[in-house]
Amino acid sequence: MTEALQNPGATPASHTSTGTRLSGNLGATSLVLSVLAFSAPIVTVSGYIAFAIGFVGQQAPLAWVIATIGLTIFAIGYTTMTRHIRRPGAFYAYISVGLGKTLGVGGAYLASISYMLITVGIYTFSGVSISAAVEHMDGPSIPWWVCTAAGWIVITVLGHFQIELSARVLGTVMVLEVILVAVFNVFVLAKGGAQGLSAEPLNPTKFFNGGTGLALLFAFGNFIGFEATALYRDEVRDPRRTIPRATYAAVFLIGGFYAISAYSLITAYGSAAPGRATDDPTSMFDGAMATYVSSSLATITLVLVATSALASVLSTHNVVARYLQNLGADHAAPTYLAGVHPVHKSPYRASAATSGIVGVLLILAALFVSDETKVIGAGSGIGTAGVLTLMALVSFSVYRYFARVGRPADETAWRVVIAPLIAFVILSAVVIFAIVRFDLLVGGEPGQNLWMLLILVVFLLAGCGVALHMKRNRPELFARLGRAEGDDVATDPTEHPVAP
Repeated sequence: MTEALQNPGATPASHTSTGTRLSGNLGATSLVLSVLAFSAPIVTVSGYIAFAIGFVGQQAPLAWVIATIGLTIFAIGYTTMTRHIRRPGAFYAYISVGLGKTLGVGGAYLASISYMLITVGIYTFSGVSISAAVEHMDGPSIPWWVCTAAGWIVITVLGHFQIELSARVLGTVMVLEVILVAVFNVFVLAKGGAQGLSAEPLNPTKFFNGGTGLALLFAFGNFIGFEATALYRDEVRDPRRTIPRATYAAVFLIGGFYAISAYSLITAYGSAAPGRATDDPTSMFDGAMATYVSSSLATITLVLVATSALASVLSTHNVVARYLQNLGADHAAPTYLAGVHPVHKSPYRASAATSGIVGVLLILAALFVSDETKVIGAGSGIGTAGVLTLMALVSFSVYRYFARVGRPADETAWRVVIAPLIAFVILSAVVIFAIVRFDLLVGGEPGQNLWMLLILVVFLLAGCGVALHMKRNRPELFARLGRAEGDDVATDPTEHPVAP
């Protein structure tokens, strides 16, 4: 429960920005690498892309092209908010100013549980991957949960320190992954693949079929994490420029890299690609790597899959810690979580709490779930549905905010009205499809596991309930929700006058 519930006599003076604002010196490149690590390039290329080819056939690269266009439109409104709402909190802050503080806190709770469940899923995948890599190198057979526990210790330590340390680790892993996949792409395209280079994979007339929606769902899911750029507002240099640049760069790099990689994987097999993706998707990338580059890279690929998964965990861990820290600073969660390390300027308490909660969930999973793939699917699937829902809400929040305060003179209607509404429609359609085919995200038969979505609903309502309680009993704290401390956090009408 929150301090607002536990200590109604607390004074507003305890809610200040000086002791709860993070700091750092991240540049655009470091920020991009930090959020890109979430998408786990080597995992996507060796897994998700093959499944997308199985769904939609040789035209799978277009799924990432379309997703890139859709999320670029989302980024237009999103980055506009970063320029005018100078607050940490990302989804939490933007939903608060656009759709109200009550739904804003609900959104922050939803974001926290969504990213936390994704973290649990990826932690489990990392344990499985590390175990497989050790065994492949003639090591002992180690249970996945032992490897996950070792990874948990590493992530917990890294999360304690300033974001620059995590950024260096994530950047190193990302560069190694990208180099390996880039080498694969170059070799396949240089050799012409199985049947020569072809424009067939880019033929839009053949993209729309029974598997189109499934491929698009996978493609949109690969982008999750790029929106966290705004969450690091207090930890980057010149956030008004760094955050938009990093956001757009992340979208274009994810979309372009995966579209090219999908094209290369299809080219490696030619017309046989859809059949191979349907029959044996998990070995598709490894087989092509052995054929066109070197079979000796199999071990390196396994190791990079494991390190990629850990890097993805670190990325999501940092996101959860910052949402909890923001909620603690606003008294919408225990204020203990708001603490900033006096030396590292990191959300060390929120980071430790994140590790503790995720650790408990992992222990429960190891004890009571016999099939680790169910943990991976459920955690990642539920979390993905939650984040996509938040992205749709934020798009509508952008429209509502500027409709209420007026369009700034330095912004166009495209940025504050048209693009946000188009993004809202696109993302809402993706969310609806994700719910209809929730089985693709978490496994099982169609409709079988829809009850899992209640987890998201419960946390959304819990956050709204906390905000309503504060509104009735602590209106002075309620007024400051959304990190509205009043120190350079709101739109300055003299700096951005409203258009006539």
